[in-house]
Amino acid sequence: MWALATLGVVNSLLLVPQWIASGGLRPPWIALEALIVVGAFLALPPRRWLQLAAWIVSALFVAIGILLLGDATARTSLARPLNLYLDLQLLDAVSNLLSGSLGPAMGLLVLVAGVVVAGGSFVILAVLLETLAGVDEVRASRPADRDGPRRRHRGTFWIGAALAVVGLAVIPLRWLHPQGVIFGLTSVQLVREQARQAVRMVGERARFAAEFESTPSVYAETPGLLEGLGGRDVVMAFVESYGMTVLEDQRYSPVVRPRLAAMEARVAAAGVYMATGSLVAPSQGGQSWLGHGSVLSGLWLENQLRYDLLLAGERGTLVDDFEAAGYSTVAIMPAITMAWPEGERFGYDRIYAHADIDYRGPPLNWVTMPDQFTWSFLQRAVLDDDARGEGRDGEDRDGEGRDAEGPIFAEVGLISSHAPWTPILPVVEAWDSVGDGTIFERWADAGETPEELWRDSDRVRESYALAVGYALDVLASYAANFVDDGVLLIALGDHQPAPLITGDDAPRTVPVHVFATDSALIAPFVAWGFAEGAFPPVVDEALRMDAFRRWFVEAFSTRASASGP
Repeated sequence: MWALATLGVVNSLLLVPQWIASGGLRPPWIALEALIVVGAFLALPPRRWLQLAAWIVSALFVAIGILLLGDATARTSLARPLNLYLDLQLLDAVSNLLSGSLGPAMGLLVLVAGVVVAGGSFVILAVLLETLAGVDEVRASRPADRDGPRRRHRGTFWIGAALAVVGLAVIPLRWLHPQGVIFGLTSVQLVREQARQAVRMVGERARFAAEFESTPSVYAETPGLLEGLGGRDVVMAFVESYGMTVLEDQRYSPVVRPRLAAMEARVAAAGVYMATGSLVAPSQGGQSWLGHGSVLSGLWLENQLRYDLLLAGERGTLVDDFEAAGYSTVAIMPAITMAWPEGERFGYDRIYAHADIDYRGPPLNWVTMPDQFTWSFLQRAVLDDDARGEGRDGEDRDGEGRDAEGPIFAEVGLISSHAPWTPILPVVEAWDSVGDGTIFERWADAGETPEELWRDSDRVRESYALAVGYALDVLASYAANFVDDGVLLIALGDHQPAPLITGDDAPRTVPVHVFATDSALIAPFVAWGFAEGAFPPVVDEALRMDAFRRWFVEAFSTRASASGP
């Protein structure tokens, strides 16, 4: 009985994370490590050191179980395996996500529950293994040997030996099963995977340094730098979790495609030209900053190490290109609730994080403010003529009007389509009534709570589609109302949503929409492969986000030097 209980606990620690990652009870069914360890504890003669080993082995298996759960989480949320070399620094982000999605109290409760479960598993497994270390022990039969070393009953020894031998013997045979691997060796696979990741990361610095050398740092010397824009403001807005899945997957396309068709008709009626293409993002399900950084730097930031190396260096970005062309640069990041040194590193003239934005409405679970307020703030505090009277240091400038500060490049982070995707807001068509955001109080408790919604994965997917639909409806309304002759608007997804939404092996492609009232601003995008309207063309292989910077600078500089703005 004790052996069966121990097998069950070890098997659960090693295989439940895999079942979570695969979305159900699927092979492997038996962890070979469980057979080997239980067999060893039954077969070895009872000794004091074996009881100590029980606690050490228990701690090891619980630690492996936690890492396997982290690996399952990474695979289901980020569509990649756990990388210990990089991912430990994401623990704070996970904690903040739990707190923002479930509330501080519930988020803390989940963390505490995790600690309790881990501690309880450690104690239970240690006691079980310690029990196995002394089960069915007997003294030697001769009186002279009664104080000598203890030994196993013969039956217990042979059961333990059989379990260990079977576990070891199946290792080379497990890959030969025609219907798939029914035996798991998850701890060995985890160690091997992490070793490969570590070796790869060690060589990543050299590979990234080579890309540094082959890619221009700043395009300040480019003839006619960005003169093809004609001094117009440029807004680059990243739409959270907006991937090609919403256009291609039948679970979402009936919701999203009509929204895009309506967007195309609405902006056209407002005299705004539109074109759409696609780019490949470096991440999926999260780590939006990798996509932002890839677009800005012109480097492929597919992992946190590359991003950190970019920040540690002095390499210029698209922000520097715009500043060299005489632009004032602004970042609006409503999701940034803590210190953000990356913003200073990128060199924005002004940064509006959550605390700098005058939002007085309700937080909407993880979403600190709805997209419509973010768009409204951009227009009111950055792009409107009245806002241009403030200089880069926040002091009033002399003069008024659009030329008081020169053209503006603004990067905007939109977050309404971030999980948990509840509540879903309507678009307030009277933009003047958005004000300080208190208008959104009426929807503070609308819809299901995250705890209720996330009990049903089908409902989660429905809510995701509606959240993206809201983000696109707001984008359409903003473009129709505020894109004028002085603005080029670029809106793109930051990454695909998690595999829970896309399914496994989904491409990391995201749509890119551009809006302008001057068709000459749209023409370079069409020449680059974009299609006029709201739907991207079908391409064999989309370009990556790191291709954007070089193309954009060259397209709007060489054209200017050759033919003028």
